[in-house]
Amino acid sequence: MKFSQLIYILSTVLIVFWGSAAVAQENSAAIMVKGQIKTADSDELLPGASVSVEGTSIGTITDVDGKFSLEVPNADAMLVVSFIGYTTQKIPVNGRSQINVSLEVDNLQLDEIVVVGYGIQKKGEVTGSTASVTSNDFNKGVINSPEQLIQGKVAGLTIVKAGGDPAEGASIRLRGGTSLSGGNAPLVVVDGVPGADINTVSPNDIESMDVLKDAAATAIYGARAANGVIIINTKKAKKGDSSVEYSTYVSVGSAAKYLDMLSANQWRQYVRDNDVQGAIDYGADTDWQAEILQTAISHSHNVALSGGSENTSYRASVNFIQNEGIVKTSELERLNAKLYVQQRALDDKLKVDLSLSSTFDEYVPVNNLLTEPDGKAHNSPFRFAYNLNPTMPVYDANGDFFESRGLNEYNNPVALLHQRQDDRSRRRTLGVAKVDLEIISGLNAVLNTSYSVNSYKRKYYLPTDSRLGEQDKGFALQEQNEQHQRLLEAYLNYNKSFGDHNINLVGGYSYFDQMNEWSGAGRRGFDSDIFGYDNMGAGQDYRIGDVWSGRNSSKLVSFFGRANYSYMGKYMLQASLRRDGSSKFGDNHKWGVFPAVSVGWNIADEAFMESAQSWVNDLKLRAGYGITGNQEGIAPYQSLALSGPTSNDPYYDSNSGTWKYGYGPVQNPNPDLKWESTTQMNIGIDFALLNRFRGSIDLYDKQTDDLLYTYQVPQPPYVYGYMLANVGSLSNKGIEFSLNTSVMEKGKFNWSIDFNIAYNKQKIESLSNDIYTTDAIQSGKIENRGFSELYTQTIREGYVPGTFYGFKFKEFDEDGKYVLEGEGREEDKQILGDAQPDLVGGLGMNFRYGDFDLSFFLNSIIGHDILNATKMSIMDEGRLPGNNVPDEALTDQLNDAPQFSDYWIEDGSFVRMQNVTLGYTVPVKATSKLRSARIYVTGENLFLITNYSGVDPEVNMSGLLNPGIDNYNVYPRPRTITLGASVKF
Repeated sequence: MKFSQLIYILSTVLIVFWGSAAVAQENSAAIMVKGQIKTADSDELLPGASVSVEGTSIGTITDVDGKFSLEVPNADAMLVVSFIGYTTQKIPVNGRSQINVSLEVDNLQLDEIVVVGYGIQKKGEVTGSTASVTSNDFNKGVINSPEQLIQGKVAGLTIVKAGGDPAEGASIRLRGGTSLSGGNAPLVVVDGVPGADINTVSPNDIESMDVLKDAAATAIYGARAANGVIIINTKKAKKGDSSVEYSTYVSVGSAAKYLDMLSANQWRQYVRDNDVQGAIDYGADTDWQAEILQTAISHSHNVALSGGSENTSYRASVNFIQNEGIVKTSELERLNAKLYVQQRALDDKLKVDLSLSSTFDEYVPVNNLLTEPDGKAHNSPFRFAYNLNPTMPVYDANGDFFESRGLNEYNNPVALLHQRQDDRSRRRTLGVAKVDLEIISGLNAVLNTSYSVNSYKRKYYLPTDSRLGEQDKGFALQEQNEQHQRLLEAYLNYNKSFGDHNINLVGGYSYFDQMNEWSGAGRRGFDSDIFGYDNMGAGQDYRIGDVWSGRNSSKLVSFFGRANYSYMGKYMLQASLRRDGSSKFGDNHKWGVFPAVSVGWNIADEAFMESAQSWVNDLKLRAGYGITGNQEGIAPYQSLALSGPTSNDPYYDSNSGTWKYGYGPVQNPNPDLKWESTTQMNIGIDFALLNRFRGSIDLYDKQTDDLLYTYQVPQPPYVYGYMLANVGSLSNKGIEFSLNTSVMEKGKFNWSIDFNIAYNKQKIESLSNDIYTTDAIQSGKIENRGFSELYTQTIREGYVPGTFYGFKFKEFDEDGKYVLEGEGREEDKQILGDAQPDLVGGLGMNFRYGDFDLSFFLNSIIGHDILNATKMSIMDEGRLPGNNVPDEALTDQLNDAPQFSDYWIEDGSFVRMQNVTLGYTVPVKATSKLRSARIYVTGENLFLITNYSGVDPEVNMSGLLNPGIDNYNVYPRPRTITLGASVKF
């Protein structure tokens, strides 16, 4: 039996007993009071809430519908209403016979239960570093993906969405990255399924998200947990509760900022003032950025039904989002459906949970432009919009798209968006079946199985009359990828108390396999565009390499166990162990062992703290140590000898009269290939003071060894010139602080604050050993106008990944040419900064007065550098009159071709007003079928404080080899206003 269930039964017996004794007393002035208890934020019913008369033993609890009936001694009695996790209210009767109460969330008690791997724990008994965010505290506004709900909400969790493309996701990093070649995102667990796609469920279906940070909390997931774990808990039906919910919103968005380029009149003035010969004025006045942008209108609809009987409960939901991008043609349509059913039997000793979630996406991206027919990925509409002459028109005299043949590199970006068909779709389906059987009191057997299918399709066509497609007489492409995952987990969970001693034991087995298969085909040479990509056989030009397919698979088999011990609720000890076997790694290292141990001490419960217990509500010291692994991001078969095409260029076989590829070794075998191993130590303090302040402080030290990277090796003895090997080490050290406080609770007014901040220092400790050596790894590659194979960053010992490396700017000479420090030799290059942030934090405030609520949230990333490669490319005044330049180019000293130096590296620190929400909860009658109704308005990205001169300082941070580079790749971030409403019956 769970602790919360035991408390519920005992409180029920005691309160009913007291209430019965009190009612038995004769009191001629007594009156009967009835009512219903709900939550103030969502109007959820609260069964089991306590209702008592102040100063007496009279009381009762609410039934499954949140209703109560209580005889009070007189008309002037004071009711005391309370429920765990909510602020207690005192309400005068004043002779009323009907009193309905809405309880506010108590931020100091909300996180009483934390979901951990294969179980739950009371917050007071957690010895690892964890954080929980419930639906009450999620970010508001236009939310496409679950990770956006907690952006900025958890200390140490960095979530960056580069730009505002609705089809693009965000990069997630917890306590810094741990890998140069593998994955750096936390493991996502959806309803107990590790490795599930985070977008399998709709944000509307999520009840809470628990973040497991240190090895003591994550080691139970072994070789997949080095980057932390995010556990997503979806909404379930409540026993005996039947309801219908509907929520909707509509939003309007426009670009918050874009670059200030010369207008047509400014361009003409420059030509006149400088007597530029050969300048062509095309006669138009075109703002190319404005031409590719639009006012975006998006909307969402969500319906949820829940209900059931004594032994059966269900919840079904459907969510639809149509999110229009602020760049023309970009959009995302998402349909998500989820069904959850729970069946109870054998006096609730047997529980069977079944759920099915499906997400269907159709989208047109802009920022993620994949390979074009020329084999490059440089055809960004932003790049063209920044470069085109502003006197060029969008359309010619015939109404066709205008293209200047004199500028072979730059296309009409409006034509690019409208002519190219790039339709993509994703399908995600996750089915879960869980059986939980109580064998004896305290011992449960759990069987958890799941099957998921994720598929991706892309259909692409360039018409014959388009600038990009004319040389090939049209180009069509179709490609698809499908991923199947199967999971089977069986474990025992034992929970028992012996006087002051409490133990919890978990032990089990896990089997996981994954299969990926992909295929694609391209065709050229179309006589007509009428079929688009739907009739690829109409293309008459087939080239070798235009058809491809592949398949791979991997398996992970695991045994795991965990033991928790608590004495008097004051002293806690936890130990866990997982043994993983992965098919991805070499024969000598197929299996890995991942242990962890942690302790906790509730200092506030000690006798010597008795004098301080009036203001120290909680004070717990935690310490943990453990080892986790990282096998994510590494493709199967990397440890094996492989053969494949030895060149991208085919040769002509005169015997057959055909073009062929030459095949040979493309990978050396490496039987010693294994997982990257991260050792982490964490010391933390949890505290609660004055019944108003709750927070935590954590210090951690992470050391990742056996870093995977591809090294150059000698031939012979190796057959192939490169080898993927475990060599280097990387460290992350930091401190995190979070604070939740109830500032004021007075009458109808409530004010609370949430704050968190985290500091992380990352460093590459080593890159070489006796076999594989390198001084540094070039990274941050830029391919653009004026650049050829330019690397702007370095990976080297003693520095962080993403360190900018090159020449230091000294001054401009009298002709506006760069003067750099040194003589342009390789040894003159210096460290110029780095892209890793020092501080990441968030600040939120919530206000409520009566039925009105107001909240806002600020998100901040501080102490990182950004290479403004976009500005570096377009600031040369010499590009006029053929191209365009920013306004600033006419007033600065620069008059030189693009050249990389620290002159173009800027401070990327920012503070963003993430969202502001004003809401009103409509009062409803207790007799009405309408349980709740709320309307709200939300503003997102209302202001940004930064010194960065680019479009937006939140640039790509997804990898450790090239973070922090703004190279024509920032889709402008929208500023949106959203009007929404929700009702529940």
